[in-house]
Amino acid sequence: MSSKRSAADWVASLDPWPRDGFGLERMRALLARLGDPQARYPAIHVVGTNGKSTTTRLAEELLRDAGLAVGAYLSPHVRAWSERIRLGGGEADFETAVAAVRDAASSLGATQFETLTAAALLAFAEASVDVAVVEAGLGGRHDATNVLESRVVVLTNVALDHMEVLGSTREAIAAEKLAVVRAGCTVVLGEPEWEALARANGAARVVVAGPSNLALATAAAESFLGCRVDPHAAEGVALPGRLERRGERPLELWDGAHNLAGVGYLLPRLPDRRFVLVCSILRDKRPGMMLEALSVLGDTLLATQSRNARALPAEELAAIAAAHFPRVEAIPDPRAARARALELAGPDGAVLVTGSLYLLSDLSGAHDHP
Repeated sequence: MSSKRSAADWVASLDPWPRDGFGLERMRALLARLGDPQARYPAIHVVGTNGKSTTTRLAEELLRDAGLAVGAYLSPHVRAWSERIRLGGGEADFETAVAAVRDAASSLGATQFETLTAAALLAFAEASVDVAVVEAGLGGRHDATNVLESRVVVLTNVALDHMEVLGSTREAIAAEKLAVVRAGCTVVLGEPEWEALARANGAARVVVAGPSNLALATAAAESFLGCRVDPHAAEGVALPGRLERRGERPLELWDGAHNLAGVGYLLPRLPDRRFVLVCSILRDKRPGMMLEALSVLGDTLLATQSRNARALPAEELAAIAAAHFPRVEAIPDPRAARARALELAGPDGAVLVTGSLYLLSDLSGAHDHP
């Protein structure tokens, strides 16, 4: 690809959203041109509102420990695009994976996510994986990942998110996510109330594992293998931007909680400290409710904005935050906002950077995110 832009630069230039609405026609056409690689291995499909990436990575590790060759596909990334496609327990060669689909994707006008998904599915086929663990992007029914030969489907949880696309109730959103169920597959649930819906969609077996990411991953791996696995095999798995400790003095934690349910998951897992918060929130994530929930953590919030086009401007976010925090400052540049937070916290204080994985991506220097 020496005569072309790098894979990361080219992927970053693609449209992140379909201009003609969500659907699978273009994705199926793209895969057909590539020889339908997704038909060459079984899959575990991970859908849900939160916890998908962690569950995917944990399941990947458990299956690898059982001796399988595993491919894994995650989104979004925090540090680099290459985080998204994994083979053999590490990141795949991203340049090679993208180069293999670039001409076909360009000729069909594939979106960013369609292109990345096709690159992953083809890379898995060419590596002759025994199983692919694939995280859905948005919803399920019309998501580009809904082309798999899924033996197991995992529904982590259902919360009110992406309501403009998926529906305004948890029931409607669950129906969109569980539309990926294939007749005869096993469905692993983090919440028991979706069992009837899973069976109605064709599940031959339903396992209610509980809300823990590890419990979900363990149940998924065991359902796929038909035998027990050792959950301790996944102990070393850590994802960037998920309760990630970035510093000790002051204590600095980064977490990509990007919706109200994500904040609800984060709060009880934080140490008992008063934090200076650095936040960027996307406009469609009910920022007022998120900020109200986060306000229990401290008195000071530094409102900033990621480079994502859907991010609220820092001044607008600060205006919303003023109803919940005694001290609010608007600092549009994320690096300047983080520096200010570290200054205000002092060596004995604590800083929490949260509200958006895109914010963490900017702070990590990954300027190639969507």
